[in-house]
This record gives sequence, structure tokens and C-alpha cells, in this order.
Amino acid sequence: MFHIFIFLIVPLLAASFSFIIDAALKWLASNASPTSKKALLNKLLDNNHRLEDRHEVALVFSKLVEQDGAGSWPPKANHDTSLWPASLRPYSEIYHEMSPLLPSLKPSLDGEANIKRIKNFRGLMREKLAKRVKIAQVQDILTGFEESSFKNAQSQATLAQDTYNAFYCCIAMLRHAYRWAIIPAVTVAQLETVIDIPAELVTPWAFLQCRFGLRSEGSNITTNFLHNFTSKGDYVFKINVGMPDHIQRAEELFARMFHEIEGLALPIYFEMVQAITSFDRGDKASTLRHVENVNVQLREGLCVFYEQMHDGRVPKAVWMSYVQGFQAWGVGRIDDASGEFTKDGGLSGSHLLLFQAVDAFLGMGRYLSAADFTRFVPKRQRDLCDALRRHTPRNVLKLSGSLYEKAGGETRDLDARIASAFKQIADRMRVFRAAHRTRVMPYLKQPAPERVLMTAGKSVLEETTLEEALRPLDMLLVERLNQTM
Repeated sequence: MFHIFIFLIVPLLAASFSFIIDAALKWLASNASPTSKKALLNKLLDNNHRLEDRHEVALVFSKLVEQDGAGSWPPKANHDTSLWPASLRPYSEIYHEMSPLLPSLKPSLDGEANIKRIKNFRGLMREKLAKRVKIAQVQDILTGFEESSFKNAQSQATLAQDTYNAFYCCIAMLRHAYRWAIIPAVTVAQLETVIDIPAELVTPWAFLQCRFGLRSEGSNITTNFLHNFTSKGDYVFKINVGMPDHIQRAEELFARMFHEIEGLALPIYFEMVQAITSFDRGDKASTLRHVENVNVQLREGLCVFYEQMHDGRVPKAVWMSYVQGFQAWGVGRIDDASGEFTKDGGLSGSHLLLFQAVDAFLGMGRYLSAADFTRFVPKRQRDLCDALRRHTPRNVLKLSGSLYEKAGGETRDLDARIASAFKQIADRMRVFRAAHRTRVMPYLKQPAPERVLMTAGKSVLEETTLEEALRPLDMLLVERLNQTM
């Protein structure tokens, strides 16, 4: 009798708890206070922990939040340098000293003058780094952090993960400042193929990239945008210091857009995990509810793009020269072993985790090549996407001759409703990609006489005319739009 009672009551309790989590996720995405959201986030993470030993997708999601995010998402980044190890503090100080020298209100078209200014900027940064950074001490701190992480002994770590995240951002922004030396970016800098980056920026970068499983010389969305805000939402490492307000505002709004989207994406990731785990235990009613919730909450995340990426918020006349250029990279390195030359790109909105995760949950192939996936998307973000792609219920529902075709009518109906809910997510992403294509192309067509045509992700575009240069990018956008089914 007791066994019968357990058999009946456990599914009811699981379903009830699922409804509670469902309501909590909706509340998390609302305008609750940061303190309340933090408390609820902890409860939701506890729920996810209970699934870890039962499902891979819950485990990889927890690792992402706890190891990369320092217990939160978007990742926490502690920019209070009084709490940094003393040996790391000069990096932040040097960026804030150098950043006012970076932008110019009127871009120079004088190649010789630009070469001189680039040389002076880089020379001054080299001098500051050489005088104030003790590279052996920096290496010891980062080595100690890696050793403690390998031993899973965070209490013995030389710095906390949120400090590590902020330092990662600082080094990334210093490297981009050194690479361009002038904002707006100018042609003579764009045409460089290799630059000699100071050892003080090379050594820590190797540790940081290794920690996040990346191998690009350029930065990524996580470093330059997600890590570039304090826990209170303050924007830290700025590019256009001293420029008119509308330029500074456009820069910050563009960066904040990505950070806010990932903040709204957190409940979506929880719903994806819940949908997969519910489906795998045969609870299709809960699966349906969670997939439907992904669609509802996805609308909130995508609305940030619609609300921010338009001329009234981020002016087209400003974005190309003062916002986008700094985020490119476009120089390479020669591999010591093979002797081959590799050129890395810079940031692209397609690298954002939400877009990668939604595509994976829909069972779509990656937009990025395998090489770019490992260059620009941190490993634990890749792991989450790979797990979502392997375990999404849509893989089963799309099989011809469903595994459930012999089931009763109610089960077949739930299958159809779940498949329809996935289709609604795909439809929402199609609308978004169509809107993105419509909005981004006018930004890229803005005149910038100080430079040759360049996107941040692809760097210099070599075609002779604007239309020719943008055609391959437009074809990629159209191709991905057509793949979103």
C-alpha cells in the first residue's frame, strides 16, 4: 500500500514543485528588486543542483553559472580594484589613464599624422606597463588561481572568480586600445597585419584565454560587454572618454544592450533545462509548459534589441566610427610550430550565448564555423549549447515515425502541442533575424572616410564597393534566416 502511495504522490509533488518554479521564473523576469532576485536565483540554482546527477544539461548549466559566472548570470565582475591583488591594480589604472587619449572628435584623414599618433599612444602604454607591472608576480597570481581551480579548492584561490572576470575584461580592453590607438579607427591601423603587443598584455591573456577555453587574439562578447559592468550596473572601461554626451551614451547603450539581454536570458536557460529534464522523465505536460515559457520570455529578451538598436538611441552616424571600430581586431599571428599566418576577427552579436542557446534548443546547426565557435565562445557556454542541441525534445519530435506514435491520443496530442511550441520559438527568431537584418545594414552603410569598410566580427572587407563588401554578410544573414524553421 505504501508503495502505491509513493507511486501516486511523487509525480504530484514533482508537478507542484514545477509549477512553483515556473511562477518563480516569471517573477524573476519581472521588475523585482535586485535583492529579491538574488534570493530567488539561489533557490532556482538549488533546484538545478538536484537535477545535476540526473541530467547532463543541468550539470553543464550549473558549471557555467558557478564557475564562469561567479554564481550569477550575466557573470559577476568585481571592478573594485581595492580588492584586487596589488600586482593587478596597475592594469586598471593604466587603462583609465590612457583611455582619454584614445578618441578624437574629428577623425584624421592624414595617414602620416595617424601613424605618428598610433606610435606615440602605443609607446606611452608600453612605458607605463613596463614601469608599473611586475609580470612575474602577475604570472604567479594567475598560476595560483589555475592550480586552485584544478584542485577544486576555491578557498585557497589567489583571487575570486568575480575579480578574475573583471581582470579579464581589463586586459581585453587594454589590448583593443593598444591595437587601435585611435578612435575612430583609421585606415593605417586597419591595414596592419601583425602588431607587437607588450609582454605585460600577452602573458596574462594566455592564462585568461586558456581558463575560458578560447584561442583568439581578439576579445569576445563576454570580455568586452558582459564583464564590463559592476554588480550595480555601472559601465566601467569606456572608449569615448571626453567625447560629447551623445557619443558616450551610444557606446554605453550598445554595450548595455548585450548585458541586459543576457540578464533576461537567465530564466530562459532555466526553462530550457526544465523542458529537457521533464521530457526525459516522460512528463510531457510540464515539457509543454516550459517550452511555451521559453517563447514568452524570449520575447522579453529580444525586445531589448528592438528598443535600443535604432537611430534614436544608438545613432547610425555615431555607431560606425565611435562604437563598432574598437571592438574589431583584424590582425594576426604566425604560428611558431607551423609557420602559418592566422588573422582573428573581433566581436559579433552572433557570439552572444542567448542566440547560440536558442538555436541549439531548436535543434539547429551552429551559425558559426567550428573554428570561430572555439575562438569566440567560452568553453562552458559551448558546453551548454552542445548539451542543449543533443538533448532537445525537438530532436525526438522531428523523427519520422515518432517514438510515441503508438501511444494514446493524449500523448500524441501533447507531442503535437510541444512541436507547435517549438515552431513558435522558431517563428519568433525568424522575425527577430529579419528585423536585425533590416536594422543592421543601414548602420554598416554609414560613411566613414577615415577608414576602409570593416565589421567588428569579420574585420576589413576587401571588396571594392560598399554594396559588394556587404553582399556576403547580407547573404549570411539571409541564409540563417532561412535556416530558422
